[in-house]
Amino acid sequence: MIREIKNNKLYFDGCDTTALAEKYGTPLYVYSENDIIGRFEELRRDFIEKYPNTRVAYAAKAFFPLAMAKLVDQCGMCVDVVSGGELYTAIKAGFPAEKIEFNGNNKSRKELEMAIEYGIGRIIVDSLQELSIIEEICREKNKKARILFRVTPGVKSSSHDYIVTGKKDSKFGIPLDDEIVLPQVKAAIDSPYIDFYGIHFHVGSQLFDNGSHLQATDIILKLAGKIKENFGYDLKEINVGGGFGVTYVDEERKSYSYFLDPIMEKIDAYYAQLGVQRPNVVIEPGRSIAAEAGITLYTVGSIKEIPGIRTYMSVDGGMTDNIRPALYQAVYTGVLANKAEEEKTEVLTVCGKCCESGDILIHDLKVAKPEAGDIFAVFSTGAYGYTMASNYNKNPIPGVVFVKDGADRLVVKPQTYDDIMKNEIL
Repeated sequence: MIREIKNNKLYFDGCDTTALAEKYGTPLYVYSENDIIGRFEELRRDFIEKYPNTRVAYAAKAFFPLAMAKLVDQCGMCVDVVSGGELYTAIKAGFPAEKIEFNGNNKSRKELEMAIEYGIGRIIVDSLQELSIIEEICREKNKKARILFRVTPGVKSSSHDYIVTGKKDSKFGIPLDDEIVLPQVKAAIDSPYIDFYGIHFHVGSQLFDNGSHLQATDIILKLAGKIKENFGYDLKEINVGGGFGVTYVDEERKSYSYFLDPIMEKIDAYYAQLGVQRPNVVIEPGRSIAAEAGITLYTVGSIKEIPGIRTYMSVDGGMTDNIRPALYQAVYTGVLANKAEEEKTEVLTVCGKCCESGDILIHDLKVAKPEAGDIFAVFSTGAYGYTMASNYNKNPIPGVVFVKDGADRLVVKPQTYDDIMKNEIL
């Protein structure tokens, strides 16, 4: 068990969380290396080794400091980046260029130049203008870029609107209308500076039903057929994205096989019928790797009871280190780490210290009777916590600690006030 209780204290991957809070201070992001490695091992067993010519590209946007980049590489996985900063992190970590793919709906010329100069393995083209910019850069640098087109399959996924990306009305991807996508494919096939590799889609995030993935797969296979019919060209790669749901409170997490087996059955059957070798198949899990591997530790401050209405328990972080509850009503749970075995007699709302009424981390949580100075742990904060952190109210961004088998190591230093102001000019 990654998470366990011993002597009334919460332990995480063998480490006493109250001791971590004392050693490094709070707020503090804590990640289990064993949990991350275990997810990658599951994907290796149930996807890479089960189906030939497949790849896993970890979605860096979920969580990607240098230490995570190194761990992803050590686990033999590829990486999917969506910005110049994420790409630069991969480069600084020594991530192999051919194992990097670059997504994003509005890549700048400077970002594309960095990607092409480094020789990354894939660029996922997301707009009609992007292809010509890539061609110009490749012409100037005498390079050739391997690309996939990201398309919007037009399927509806069951998730929050802010994290649904596969519907037709989306800022992501190229519309699937024949008169739009087919000329782009033809231009890529004909270009001496482009190696047209395939098609990419992503239907959304935090999904527990495979229906939208399967619908999108059917749609992309029809597109593959049109490309073959019109241009005599066989796709070399199909990227089906990620979006596999995780447990935040009591959601029933589905296995990777639940999503991937029926997708692969469809793709294999389609190409077997054609008598053509199946292209590579790629997935892009991010949240499902990082979310449950991370917790956030806070120190309890003021406890404010409003008789007959609510009790607020304030912690020394909040929306600056976890924006998701305020941004799209994400739900979490947690425990007083130093009172982990005590009876949960109180119902309270956990709030942050930011000057915003919406800075609420958890509504109506049952906990042991709290006191100022207690350590409060929020579970499943490993994805989109650190990566979306901000300095609102000039609060420093917390540090990050990796734990494994009872050992801990600091992988991101906590910000200081001087760090916050280092770019300011008086």
